[in-house]
Amino acid sequence: KKGIEKLLEILLLVADLRELKANPDAPATGTVLESRVDKGRGPVATVLVQNGTLRSGDFFICGAVFGKVRAMFDDRGRPVKEAPPSTPVEVLGLQGVPEAGDHFSVTDEAKARHIVDYRQSKQRDAALLARSTGARITLDQLHEQLKAGEVKELPIVIKADVQGSVEVLSEMLPKLSTDQVKLKIIGSGVGAVSENDILLASASGAIIIAFGVRPERKAAELAQQEKVDIRTHNIIYEVSDELKKAMEGLLEPVFQENYLGRAEVRNTFRVKGSGTVAGCYVVDGILKREAQVRVVRDGAVVYTSKLNSLKRFKDDAGEVRTGFECGAGIANFNDVKVGDILECFNVQKLSAAEAAAQSGVPAGKK
Repeated sequence: KKGIEKLLEILLLVADLRELKANPDAPATGTVLESRVDKGRGPVATVLVQNGTLRSGDFFICGAVFGKVRAMFDDRGRPVKEAPPSTPVEVLGLQGVPEAGDHFSVTDEAKARHIVDYRQSKQRDAALLARSTGARITLDQLHEQLKAGEVKELPIVIKADVQGSVEVLSEMLPKLSTDQVKLKIIGSGVGAVSENDILLASASGAIIIAFGVRPERKAAELAQQEKVDIRTHNIIYEVSDELKKAMEGLLEPVFQENYLGRAEVRNTFRVKGSGTVAGCYVVDGILKREAQVRVVRDGAVVYTSKLNSLKRFKDDAGEVRTGFECGAGIANFNDVKVGDILECFNVQKLSAAEAAAQSGVPAGKK
């Protein structure tokens, strides 16, 4: 930090001597300072106009993002129609979220769309080209692969709600590296997890850390297809805690309950050697032998166990469907009563990617 003031003085002097001046009549160019996704307004970028004048209605390019200036706001949040050189403004009207440091420039619509399409195509091609060499990994598998010596590096893609969060995570996560594994940030950006992010993670065997954002619907489906692990958080320290636990083998598995069906108890029978059997009518879905079951009485769960027997008349049944009667035995429970409801379900252990795609909520939040 030493000598900054002197450097600025020299820069100003050189600019004066060379008569370096911005041209307010030129098409605007500048740099993205900050970007985020704003609820109700969509992608928002704070830009610094360095040359030319940015006006409402201008078409522009930010990296691989196309936009048309829909509205602009100054540093006090007041709407403005144009931004001359050396002016920072908040811009609405982007079709995606650019990265801080991206160069922006105003051009005509056709040229802007052509350039953005080309840049996005190159990004997709680069990701697809590397897909065959990427070894996919999830946090659930990390500890076992570390013990087996199969993992030396854990690639990570970071997506966050604002650029500031991206920068904090990008600085913090590599510091968690150990002698066994190096954490490497291979990509980052602001906004929802996109299909391009999934392709990048798939190609490089990376996991995705989504901070304050969710995957787009198609991205969640692609994550399940490509078996990409997405972890979402809203608190910084929880991200580091989860990664530490994964490396130490302490990560809790993700479980999902799958509803199967329910039946109404209409009679009860005492069977020698089997205890109480519930005479049931299946009102919805199916009952499955060996599945989990909840006994619900007056809206409250009184017992949870499993169906250890299921019969249709005198014959054993593997399952009984809606509209049929059956006899059901509940393991270690003989207090079933007429009017009780039996809710049948099973519990499935999921990978993080499966949990994200099936629930619509990214993995990592339990």
